[in-house]
Amino acid sequence: MDAKAKRVLVVGGGTAGWLTAGYLAKMLGADLPGGASVTLVESPEIGIIGVGEGTFPTIRRTLERIGVPEKELLRRCEATFKQGVKFVDWLHPAGHGGPDNYLHGFQEADDRSGGPEYLPYWLLGEAGDLPWDEASTPQKRIVDALRGPKLATHPEYAGVMNYAFHFDAGALAELLRDQSVANGVMHIADTVQEVLCTEDGAIAGVRTQNNGVLDADLYIDCTGFRAELIGKALGQKWKSCTDVLFCDSAIAAQVPYDAPETPIQSCTLSTARDAGWIWDIGLQTRRGTGYVYSSAHCDAEEAERTLRRYLGAQGETATTRRLQFNAGYREVNWYKNCVAVGLSSGFFEPLEATGIVFSEIAAGAIANLFPWAGDYETSARQFNAVMLERYERARDFLKMHYSLTKRTDTDFWIDNVRAETIPDSLLELLDRWRHRPPNEKDFNPNIDIFPATSWQCVLYGMGWKTDISAKAGIMRLRPEARQAFEQVRRQSTYAVENLPDNRTLLHQMLGGSQGSTIRAFAGVKA
Repeated sequence: MDAKAKRVLVVGGGTAGWLTAGYLAKMLGADLPGGASVTLVESPEIGIIGVGEGTFPTIRRTLERIGVPEKELLRRCEATFKQGVKFVDWLHPAGHGGPDNYLHGFQEADDRSGGPEYLPYWLLGEAGDLPWDEASTPQKRIVDALRGPKLATHPEYAGVMNYAFHFDAGALAELLRDQSVANGVMHIADTVQEVLCTEDGAIAGVRTQNNGVLDADLYIDCTGFRAELIGKALGQKWKSCTDVLFCDSAIAAQVPYDAPETPIQSCTLSTARDAGWIWDIGLQTRRGTGYVYSSAHCDAEEAERTLRRYLGAQGETATTRRLQFNAGYREVNWYKNCVAVGLSSGFFEPLEATGIVFSEIAAGAIANLFPWAGDYETSARQFNAVMLERYERARDFLKMHYSLTKRTDTDFWIDNVRAETIPDSLLELLDRWRHRPPNEKDFNPNIDIFPATSWQCVLYGMGWKTDISAKAGIMRLRPEARQAFEQVRRQSTYAVENLPDNRTLLHQMLGGSQGSTIRAFAGVKA
């Protein structure tokens, strides 16, 4: 078949659908004579789940490629800046004594310097009593001070700190829809009533209520947990991970700020509770909150009471919404001429905002492996192998948050540290890290969506002890390490004094005030 005739049909909208359609339209040249056409069909009767309102730093590159201006994202989607996730009471229950929080920040040390790795020197005490998240980069103190990651004078999607966004999920889907249509995506608002299959099990087309049968060369299933194409029509099974990740329910609430100028957090807050954790995300005019919990350890009524107690006075009148999910993924996400993206492909839980980043990854892989010459099976084998490894590694990363807790106050936390609930692949990593810290040799950038610095932040934030005393005698750069940690302290102070707070930064970017200038900095190399 001639490349000019290639047609892609995305079934289902929402963030996953429109992100995929807009990205593929750009990457597959929908506006070029030899490019592939991209059509999206979505039912006007099906709403957006929209539990997650957080992202990973890769979203900046994705939005830039799709053509969404940063200021337009801020203006239309109530978006704010996110520099990581702060975990509260994950190691010990509240009231245990002393602070119990750490930041999984997005900032990575500048590897271009070619300098030594300083994490081993932190393990030997050369940073004093500073925790790793504060010793390694300025981001922890920046976040604690509610500062933004950049100045209004910085170019779009660039700043002195690595960052992502919080946003209104419904508004983002609408923004992506408008930009995707501008990119050449054909939008059909119609309900798919039937999926038609060929004798050999491929998809022949989808029958719609008002537009007849729509056919294409490649079908993208973005129908969410319903998985109308990949699951119901093609029979590709869902692999549950609830034996590893227990959370399967959530109760969400949106609450306004007490005052219009209330400071905005520069991170997602994740506060542990008896049977799960509460997310707290600050947008421009409201907070998005929710309790993610295990229904095997807590019923829905107690979960709602837990969330309302967390919200205080606002919890007495807040409107709540209950959701259920089955943590897991499909081992086969590309079957013949159909690819699953978004919730139809996999979902663990909102922890660490993996939902949207997997849609980004899938869209990028589809563009890279697009079967221009009709070789679907070759593309499918590579796509499935890579996506399976990515899901397994992300599962292990999320489980590590739970499995290192020292909480013994409820069955939920006790059960999470039982060895039989921890994958062998994670146990192997933890065994390696008993006597050496995580480094780039443990990770594959083509597979791992979380870099070594992310694993380090969580590992040491959760109190893991790596004993490198046996090699202490060969650590020759102690003075240099102390100087590097001191430099991070100075950078942190400078950043807190010169970066605007999150809300002020939004005012400056949306209102036109440019603020000042600031020099760039990164932190020490782990």
